[in-house]
Amino acid sequence: MHSSTTELDLFYEVGARFRKLIEDRVERLEADADADELALAAILHADHQRRHLRLVQVQRAEALRLRIFLSKTRVRGSHAAE
Repeated sequence: MHSSTTELDLFYEVGARFRKLIEDRVERLEADADADELALAAILHADHQRRHLRLVQVQRAEALRLRIFLSKTRVRGSHAAE
C-alpha cells in the first residue's frame, strides 16, 4: 500500500514563539562563531587554538542544523491562507 505525500506532510508545524526562539538561537550561534573566529588570532597555544577552532566549527554546524530544521517548518495556521 502506497501513501501519498502532500506538501503539508513535508513540514513540521510549530508555534510562532518557538520558531522565533530557534531563529534567535541561530543568530546567536552565528554571531558567537564570528566573534570566536576573530579571537582565534589572539590564542598562542596550538592545542588551545585547535580546541577553539573546534568550538567555532560546532557553533556553525549547529546553526546550519537549525536552519535546515527551520526550512522544514511552518508556523501553525500560516498555510490556511494558501
